[in-house]
Amino acid sequence: METIFEVDVNEKEIDHLGHVNYLEYINYSEQAIRDWYIKAGISSDELSDNNMGTVVIKFDISYLREARLGDSLKIITTPVRIGTKSFVLKQDIYNQDNIHITEFNKTFVMFDLLSRKSIPVIDKIARHFNKSEE
Repeated sequence: METIFEVDVNEKEIDHLGHVNYLEYINYSEQAIRDWYIKAGISSDELSDNNMGTVVIKFDISYLREARLGDSLKIITTPVRIGTKSFVLKQDIYNQDNIHITEFNKTFVMFDLLSRKSIPVIDKIARHFNKSEE
């Protein structure tokens, strides 16, 4: 299941070089991940109530082009790969001119909050990956 999340660059996100600060891209990524979870029907409250969560164990980012004040960004989140206890989501950020400016690959592990150990990926997440991706 692929999702699209949109955000406009505002003044507080601009650094002294006149473009979006690198940390803001991480914030954009997190907003888009939350959006993916919501659209996938995965409630953080439900996970928490069942003493589960997901933890980022690998975060790979490539800054390809700069984003500037007033840009409208589109973040596309796509499930890439699923294992027994982990899964990978890819995110691509494009500007209003459809120029690819940033890409992320984030590996998550399913996590038991009580035992503090990894557990199998729940069906509510796994169903959003193609079987050929396993």
